[in-house]
Amino acid sequence: MAKEFSRTQRVGQQIQKEIAGILQREVKDPRIGMVTVSGVEVSRDLAYATVYVTLLNNDSDSVEESMHGLSEASGYVRILLGKALRLRIVPEIRFVYDNSLVEGLRLSGLVSEAISSDKKKQKQSGRDEEE
Repeated sequence: MAKEFSRTQRVGQQIQKEIAGILQREVKDPRIGMVTVSGVEVSRDLAYATVYVTLLNNDSDSVEESMHGLSEASGYVRILLGKALRLRIVPEIRFVYDNSLVEGLRLSGLVSEAISSDKKKQKQSGRDEEE
């Protein structure tokens, strides 16, 4: 019977939980703001971890500033992660902005807009047929 999850996936899930807590409780940089860890990809040798984050405010200036603050705090986060996890090698952390949530909201808005415009067209065509 094959394993359902590989070790790298399990370590990635644990790293995601720990980094989310660390960013919420320990990192006090005001540039970072409200950050959510949306996913973590760990290399096979567990030496590198790519941490995908979403931000509450998503204008380009604040995203750039927050990502700069996160990249500067990555060493501190790595130290705290090493204390929290029992790993031989603590992965080097790289933060990446994940815009999939923003893109999903934008697409959802476009779909809603298209549906409402179709309903308006149907109502207008129904009125035209009655007259």
